[in-house]
Amino acid sequence: MSFKLESEFQPTGDQPQAIEQLVEGLQRGDRSQTLLGVTGSGKTFTVANVINRVQKATLVLSHNKTLAAQLYGEFKQFFPHNSVEYFVSYYDYYQPEAYLPSTNTYIEKDLSINEEIEKLRLSTTTALLSGREDVIVVSSVSCIYGIGNPADFKDNIIRIKAGERMSRNGFLHKLVSSLYSRTEADFNRGNFRVRGETVDVFLAYADNAYRISFFGDEIEEISSIDPVSGKSIEKHEAVAIYPANIFVTSPDRQLEAIWQIQEDMVKQVEYMKSLGQHLEAKRLEDRVTYDLEMIRELGYCSGIENYSRYFDGREPGTRPFCLLDYFPDDFLMVIDESHVTVSQVRAMFGGDRSRKQNLVEYGFRLPSALDNRPLKFDEFESMLNQVIYVSATPADYERFA
Repeated sequence: MSFKLESEFQPTGDQPQAIEQLVEGLQRGDRSQTLLGVTGSGKTFTVANVINRVQKATLVLSHNKTLAAQLYGEFKQFFPHNSVEYFVSYYDYYQPEAYLPSTNTYIEKDLSINEEIEKLRLSTTTALLSGREDVIVVSSVSCIYGIGNPADFKDNIIRIKAGERMSRNGFLHKLVSSLYSRTEADFNRGNFRVRGETVDVFLAYADNAYRISFFGDEIEEISSIDPVSGKSIEKHEAVAIYPANIFVTSPDRQLEAIWQIQEDMVKQVEYMKSLGQHLEAKRLEDRVTYDLEMIRELGYCSGIENYSRYFDGREPGTRPFCLLDYFPDDFLMVIDESHVTVSQVRAMFGGDRSRKQNLVEYGFRLPSALDNRPLKFDEFESMLNQVIYVSATPADYERFA
């Protein structure tokens, strides 16, 4: 599907010239351009017209959630028939894990997740991997933080069609592998329930559910339903059910990860003991052993993101997968309020690194925790294809990029 801009207004003043110059630059292959404009001059409308002309999947990067939400609303109005998504941190409250050596104070991680924003994040990754080209994602700097491997996410998409040979139990196994949870009580997002030969799946990334009816080892009927009333909305010949969590992996990868974590724990414990850090070595051994027991029994543990390198299959020191990996190679990046946003992106790695360095040095985390991080600025730059910086007061970086 193509982008289709809808607005009762037409570009006026300097907007037509700006649109033409930006479009010409993108078609010419210019890597970066800067759109100047004071507040209220219609920069968002200008960018919307550029997207409509070049027809490229676009990531709009903002420096805070409030501005991102405003931009999301505006782009939804401009492109009502296209996939406009919202990707920001899903924490209403977040206290990161930390250790303060000067006062010997350990601060446990504490958080509160906003389920609606979590749904929107999953909707974003779903749209990007669905094959659609008409996708605009409005994001905060959350997009440079580590998320799951897109290849694993794609491998866990469940595609079914009416008349297909598949047992009910085989389908349930696929749902569990895609991190959906069975429930007999509250039917919430990311859950499924079983009633005889009928399975209801409440999609983690949408407001509707699918009802799949089996007849023996065959899928007899697929329909969308209202998850509250159970009323049928629409019948489908075929559907795709995307994973219930951005962090999804295969059973084989999980077993390999557990083995590697245990091996690295032994090496790190021996290393700390060689330095005379016996307390820290014992602390690390107890912590990782407990985490591994939780992963074996439940499939996850508190702070499992600190082991993401193992589950992603990455080498030590390599960058994490992030939202930019889910975009096609020929995508457009629009950096709003670039004089602030670029500086924010540049600062993220250093702050995260200094906090985690203490956790590793004092035996609270394995060194792999350092690889669960935001992108370094040079890594961020290397992933960009074409960029439009949007600012009333661009810094030298944007003006001369």
